[in-house]
Amino acid sequence: MSQSAIQLKCYCNEYPWGKQGSKSAAARIASKTPGTEFKIDESKPYAEMWFGTYPDLPSYVLETGENLQDLIDTNPEYYLGKQVLSKFGHSNLPFLPKVLSIAKALPLQLHPVSPREKLMYPDAETTQNKELAAKLHEKEPSHFTDPNHKPEIAIALSPFEAFTGFKHLADIEALLRLEPLQQFLPKGHKGPFTDQTLKAVVEKMLKASEDTVKRTEEALSALPGSAYGQHGYIAALLPRLQDQYGATDNGSLVALITMNYLRLAPGESIYIPADGIHAYLAGDIIECMARSNNVLNTGFCPRADRDNVDTFVSVLSFKPHDAKQALLPATSYKGSKKGFSKVYAPPMSEFDMLKTSVPAGETEILAPVNGPSMVVCTKGEGELVVEGKKVEVKEGYVFFIRAGVEVEYKTGKELELYTAFVQ
Repeated sequence: MSQSAIQLKCYCNEYPWGKQGSKSAAARIASKTPGTEFKIDESKPYAEMWFGTYPDLPSYVLETGENLQDLIDTNPEYYLGKQVLSKFGHSNLPFLPKVLSIAKALPLQLHPVSPREKLMYPDAETTQNKELAAKLHEKEPSHFTDPNHKPEIAIALSPFEAFTGFKHLADIEALLRLEPLQQFLPKGHKGPFTDQTLKAVVEKMLKASEDTVKRTEEALSALPGSAYGQHGYIAALLPRLQDQYGATDNGSLVALITMNYLRLAPGESIYIPADGIHAYLAGDIIECMARSNNVLNTGFCPRADRDNVDTFVSVLSFKPHDAKQALLPATSYKGSKKGFSKVYAPPMSEFDMLKTSVPAGETEILAPVNGPSMVVCTKGEGELVVEGKKVEVKEGYVFFIRAGVEVEYKTGKELELYTAFVQ
């Protein structure tokens, strides 16, 4: 096989929130690469297929079994490109793509970019945030395993539901006027409802006792859907979350009352900043993030697994307050010579993501980029052509593409591929 296009074998991990057996797109895709040892057990919940070089679940060269990172390290400039090596200063891939299959809510979480001192830097730019993330890693390396930040995007493969960011402040304030929720307002609150008020509300909800949460949810369940105004979905989602995590999980209050609830169709995408609160609820997605595995959890999980609320709130960003600002639309990709590829370009330097949809009997050509790419095929079959060498591509096949080469796809059946790349 060409050393410019390297087929990989990847694996799928198991978390309780994953989809069962072959219902999991992550498991199905991971199982379809020929030569892999991964087999689906219908009794297990499969959550994430990773394809990259992150050490927790690395990819391997299909032909040799070699760890992909070990191969890259034999000639970093050849595989990653001089520009990317200079930009990031190491031979690790700066991004981590995944396929996620979600049957129930993931933990209510954020990916910290700073330690408790972040309150001293409320206007920190991305570069400063990376430096602060490094400080957090240095102080608590057993908990914060990476010195890098972790912004991410999620592209829906199937209908997808998520909680992300916060509602408009006026909407949150209106919901808090409901009698069961008034207890979470700051004592003596009379002034305008600000981000600082919201911070106090979120902190109070997260610190509420199990008994308080239970009584509050019982009272909310007794209200008609009309009581929630334009957020009538709360009445339907509350029992659904209770079925998943019980009636005493603080995450339900925070997510339903303060956060945006989004439903995405296949192909739609959202961007999550590094310190943005979120919880994916259901569906199959392509996820890609900056190379990091830092996370703080504080809901939709056992209390013993939750992180300190004070730390969580101190790191959390309380802006913006508009669900539309979380959306990341696909746009025309100038490197597409046939027009069958769209790009998702988040406001960060570590990666962009392509969705390539090539109709049967057609060809797509992608211009060379200055850095490496990771490609996963989610539908169809055809050929991948790099430097004149042809490689079969089918659903479940994953490839690493070195920097600086043109990529061509020729279809038999319609092809759908997702490519993470860095310039």
